[in-house]
Amino acid sequence: MATPQPHGRHLTYADLRRWPAEGRWELVHGEAHEMSPAPSLLHQEIVLEIAVALRAALAESGCRVLVAPVDVVLAPPGTPDEAADTVLQPDVLVVCDPARLAGTHVRGAPDLVVEVVSPATAYRDEGLKRDLYERAGVAEYWIVHPVDRLVLRYALDEGRYGRPDVLGPDDTLRSTRFPDLALDLGAVLGPPPGDEEPAEGAARA
Repeated sequence: MATPQPHGRHLTYADLRRWPAEGRWELVHGEAHEMSPAPSLLHQEIVLEIAVALRAALAESGCRVLVAPVDVVLAPPGTPDEAADTVLQPDVLVVCDPARLAGTHVRGAPDLVVEVVSPATAYRDEGLKRDLYERAGVAEYWIVHPVDRLVLRYALDEGRYGRPDVLGPDDTLRSTRFPDLALDLGAVLGPPPGDEEPAEGAARA
């Protein structure tokens, strides 16, 4: 589907919400970006594993764990949500401030954002989106590479992301935003490709 955006027009969240409910879209500085086709099963399994682990770990915190599609509206202070020109849909997010939950969307920076990348999205997740989350004040940003079985963990320090921690399936991911959170990445990332156990009843050589 082509971008439903007249050449040169600067779009807002109000425009996005008036579009037909076909496909998934993000806005970056007023420019529409169509989300990639339906993600792989591995992508969805990892999203589910992370969301379940986060929900269990944060059950007593009062924080909300959400999964895509959820609009995260990023705008300068004082800008009405409908006038915002940057709207993203992270794979997993954690929001601890109830004032940021607007019913139909999240207003402002989540406390934690997780993006599970594919070859089609890696460039945006590691460059453009990382910069947007940094400027918005997202305290912690995880980028998960399912095929390489790696996680990059960015933590905000004095308003900037430094170099990421690079973690693999033998590591435990510990959060700077949530000190009691410890995630077993072996369980999240699963076995290496080709090492999966055969399904019950599957033919054996």
